Amino acid sequence: MSRHTFLILGAEGQLGKAFKRFLASYDIAFSAPQEKNCDITDAYNLEKIVKRASPTVIINCAAYNAVDDAEEEKELAYMINYTAIENLIEICNLHQIKLIHYSTDYVFDGTKGNLYTEEDETAPLNVYGQSKLAGERIVVEKAHDFIVFRTSWVFGDGAQNFIYKLRQWAKRNKVLKISCDEVSVPTFVDDIVHVTLKATNKNLGGLFHLTNTGYASRYEWARHVINTLDMDHTIIPVPMNTFPCKARRPLFVPMSNESLSKELGIDIPHWKNSVKQYLLAL
Repeated sequence: MSRHTFLILGAEGQLGKAFKRFLASYDIAFSAPQEKNCDITDAYNLEKIVKRASPTVIINCAAYNAVDDAEEEKELAYMINYTAIENLIEICNLHQIKLIHYSTDYVFDGTKGNLYTEEDETAPLNVYGQSKLAGERIVVEKAHDFIVFRTSWVFGDGAQNFIYKLRQWAKRNKVLKISCDEVSVPTFVDDIVHVTLKATNKNLGGLFHLTNTGYASRYEWARHVINTLDMDHTIIPVPMNTFPCKARRPLFVPMSNESLSKELGIDIPHWKNSVKQYLLAL
């Protein structure tokens, strides 16, 4: 299925886990070092890991993504989301390795009022978004062979996603208040994996939006989850500012996946179908 050998960085996160599961199931060669042994901010250690793995493609799932904490940990956020990426690019260029890197819808300010395309101006509102934008820009500017995928509201196996948190809240409360004015695209890790590997096998290069199709508010997403699981809860729509946060968040940042879909000749599943697929497998 694939002529490549992969190195997965950030292998213990929800996206990294999905890559490991998929690659193993198809007997595709990959290395996925544990994060305790793979500090991507340590350029010397990273070089050793890459030489040992001898990959043709590095999939970078590692990131600092604690949006609120980044406001007080700006240096750490930039170290992981920018400086480490610059070091990784040098290694990839030296050894002629393709770099797959993931960015975020938070590079936009949410004021467009329509789906964002790859050609739209970026204007992040918070440190996290700024650090991710710096990282994607350095890849585009300096990497010889790369794909940058912007994605959003990622969910999969793990505790760091909205569905997991919603189910935890539902265990303690019959009535749930969920923001109705924060809008983006829920995106399933399995779909990210499938599309990433299709793009890699086609030797695609550049910056693309990789999301599921359609978009939703957090409230709409929560209702879909509760209804699919046939849970007896009341969901109340409230403004996002009901929940005080350190970091400013953009309100309307759904991204169009049309460019990527056309390049690959595929239809990326609608978010509702992928959420249902994920929930039924729990």
